[in-house]
Amino acid sequence: MSTMASRSSGQQRKAPVGPIQRRWYTVDEVAEMLGYGPTKVRMMCISGDLRSLKDGGSRRILPAWVDEYVAMRAAEAEADWP
Repeated sequence: MSTMASRSSGQQRKAPVGPIQRRWYTVDEVAEMLGYGPTKVRMMCISGDLRSLKDGGSRRILPAWVDEYVAMRAAEAEADWP
């Protein structure tokens, strides 16, 4: 059976449109974004200040978790402002 015949029922594969969006970042990428060193970012993950997950032997951080961390730090700075 040819591929055309198997897709004649209206089910055609479509290529993704546009660039692939990042689903998560590495520790090094987050360190670069925040202007910290990778060791500091790892410690923030271990201490729970920055949420992360383990994927095999690597630690990964979702973009939303980076945003949460930045928002948390900004809120703390606002609260300390006289």
